[in-house]
Amino acid sequence: MRIFTVVGARPQFIKAAPLSAALREQHSEFLVHTGQHYDDAMSDIFFRQLGIPQPDANLGIGGGSHAEQTGGMLIGLERLMQEQRPDWVLVYGDTNSTLAAALAAAKLHIPVAHIESGLRSYNRAMPEEINRVLTDHVSALLFCPTATAVENLAREGITQGVLLTGDIMVDGVLRHAEAARQQSRIHAQLGLSAGVPYAAATIHRPANTDLPAALAEIIAGLGALGMPVIFPAHPRTHKALETNGIALPANLRLIEPLGYLDMLALVGRAAVLLTDSGGLQKEAYVLRVPCVTVRSETEWVETVTSGWNRLCEPERGAIQAAVSAAMGTRPTEHPDFYGDGAAATRIVAALSEAHP
Repeated sequence: MRIFTVVGARPQFIKAAPLSAALREQHSEFLVHTGQHYDDAMSDIFFRQLGIPQPDANLGIGGGSHAEQTGGMLIGLERLMQEQRPDWVLVYGDTNSTLAAALAAAKLHIPVAHIESGLRSYNRAMPEEINRVLTDHVSALLFCPTATAVENLAREGITQGVLLTGDIMVDGVLRHAEAARQQSRIHAQLGLSAGVPYAAATIHRPANTDLPAALAEIIAGLGALGMPVIFPAHPRTHKALETNGIALPANLRLIEPLGYLDMLALVGRAAVLLTDSGGLQKEAYVLRVPCVTVRSETEWVETVTSGWNRLCEPERGAIQAAVSAAMGTRPTEHPDFYGDGAAATRIVAALSEAHP
């Protein structure tokens, strides 16, 4: 069976690592990198550290508006799909790369398999929400990470081809957590002594970075936490801070984006994680690290209902209060919402069974 896999952004590389390895034990995979994330810190290092095969094609489509990105990807992916004639097109998550690949495949009548189906924030102002909803509605196989995701699809009338597999990112965390502890030198490099509490932070979504007032409030909130804050910054965030002249407080250390193992190690020993990333909310949960999400909603609702994650607005007082609550009332229970780390095995089995 020929699988045409499309990735383009950092979270997708993490998800692709365990599944690509499992797929290639039985099937042929043609791996396409759209180029949505393209520098070493956001792309190449993940292929090296996680053992992902080098892409068979790289479209080299980096920046630009959503329309420019998606349109360029559609053209390039359609051409490659026509050349390769795959049995399945496999997509991950909710990026522009995901939507472009799903639309190109649907127009060519190639069945789409969507990893991480059924997630909903119910905020249509988020580009990711539009991408994931449209992708789900053209997919033939929908691999859901949680029971909530299955229920979300059923409410939209999607019940055929829906499978609860567990979360593919759990496969990656369980596979690499020990290597991160053993191999990462990030704490030594940053001078973080064992036993000294610190916060890890990542902020990159347009709602938090494109509005100068919101970004300034977030930085002020991080500055008021009373402990070191390590902030691996997305290029978008770097640019927004510089453009708007937002000064960094003394306790906040802005660093370049980290590779997967270093980021796992940094989050794993943090007293608290502050983020607007979807994947990091989940990784923090698996690693049993309290999380504060600077958003008004999340697709990973289980992290919130269990008490391991708190939502807050981009306002300094709200950030201080949420961090204080997260560190002061650590939950005693940790339900297994996201599976056992065998999602890749289940996904490959389902693809094999569905193949005519």
